[in-house]
Amino acid sequence: MKTIGLLSDTHGYLDERILEHFSKCDEVWHAGDIGSVKIIEQLEKFKPARIVFGNIDNNEIRARTEENLHFELEGFRVWITHIGGAPPRYNPQVKPTLKARMPDLFICGHSHILRVIRDPAYNNMLYINPGAAGREGFHKIRTVLRFNLHEGIISQMEVIELGKRGALVS
Repeated sequence: MKTIGLLSDTHGYLDERILEHFSKCDEVWHAGDIGSVKIIEQLEKFKPARIVFGNIDNNEIRARTEENLHFELEGFRVWITHIGGAPPRYNPQVKPTLKARMPDLFICGHSHILRVIRDPAYNNMLYINPGAAGREGFHKIRTVLRFNLHEGIISQMEVIELGKRGALVS
């Protein structure tokens, strides 16, 4: 079993409480719009990290991360990208790959909208967007997710609210 901490859209701000909430996680996944190389360094020092860049990320961040991550873990085919759209309106650039290499978990950021939904049009694939963990954007509440993966079963999905977008401490 692997416990995953998932975040996105930090935009240069990593709330220290995220590290507390992810302390028992085996891996941390970041779905883009990191905003600072320091965040990559903090996450990589903290836990094994899988990180994709987002549209706000500079060349230094892009040189250290990928645009797309495709991998298998605990019986799941996983795809992490930043701008994926959402069911049923996926980004036209990802649709061909979604059909050709259909993942079990499709993880995106970008929208700042927390959403976890199955898509029956794509073999019941689970679409996950953790919302936004940073202080920049239009979201009202900063969120991250934590969940378990084990032999093709996802469980213990938790939404962790970090407080209002502009708040330093909630």
